[in-house]
Amino acid sequence: MPKDWSAALSHVSFRCGECRASFSAAPDLVEPLPEQAHHPWQYFANCPKCGAEHQTQASWERALLKAHQHATGPKTEEGKAATARNLDGHPTSEEALRTRFNAMKHGMAARTATYFPAKPGGYSFCKRCDVERAWCAVQPACVKQTEIFLLHHAAFDQRNPKVLAQLHADLQASLTATLQMCIQEILGEGVMIKQPRVELDREGNPVTLTYVDDAGVRKYVYNYQSHPAFKPLTELVSRLGLSMTDLGMTVRAAGDEEDTLKGQLGGDSETRETLADFGRRMLVATERARDQIAAAQKRKAADPVLVEFHARGGDQ
Repeated sequence: MPKDWSAALSHVSFRCGECRASFSAAPDLVEPLPEQAHHPWQYFANCPKCGAEHQTQASWERALLKAHQHATGPKTEEGKAATARNLDGHPTSEEALRTRFNAMKHGMAARTATYFPAKPGGYSFCKRCDVERAWCAVQPACVKQTEIFLLHHAAFDQRNPKVLAQLHADLQASLTATLQMCIQEILGEGVMIKQPRVELDREGNPVTLTYVDDAGVRKYVYNYQSHPAFKPLTELVSRLGLSMTDLGMTVRAAGDEEDTLKGQLGGDSETRETLADFGRRMLVATERARDQIAAAQKRKAADPVLVEFHARGGDQ
């Protein structure tokens, strides 16, 4: 059964329409609102920041009351069983590693607030943020930055850099997209920058240098230089590890890889040995080793020093 929200609330969240501040407090004025079936009350309070009177309840909290009233869940046995099956296999081992940090969010956010306190619209990335501004304003820190903070703490606590894989993938994709935009901008403006040459005359005034050609036409003297974005572009390529050497796409790297793949049996056709030839050579070497051992035994038996030693009763 849905919860009964017909009773008036003693503590309400408000949003000031003057200074845009969010605050929670006991309402100064409560009026009946019969036409609002899910919660027949409306609340007003004075803003503690700017003193504006009769500020209304925050819209997100009114919507939440309505959502609670209409959220009945499944009613049939099939629907309840289907809902229960949604939990099968959860939490996974990875989800368990992440959710165990949920209880740490308050302390984490407090530390993150030192660098990124919650101020909706105050950061450049707030323009593209999808977090509700009123809800963000009552948080101790920026929600998006707190999420990054938690992921890094989880990675260091578990000594598992895979936790940051998605974050680093997004970062690498953003940097690569930035690199592509830089290249497109350079190609659009031209790799060579052409500017008229300007020098100072004796009075210190800038003068554009010109000359008259053989046809009597006045022409400008130009300075030519490479596009100034080339240098930072090459630095970005090297830092991202996107050079031909880093990617192993140079001619030398490809040749070294081919030689490595050949293995120990690699080489030219004259020195290459087949497996059958190698087996026959090893067989001959083994037979020769047996003959050499027999010859060594004969030389040992005929050794005069050893024979004399045995004749005198030495150990056999």
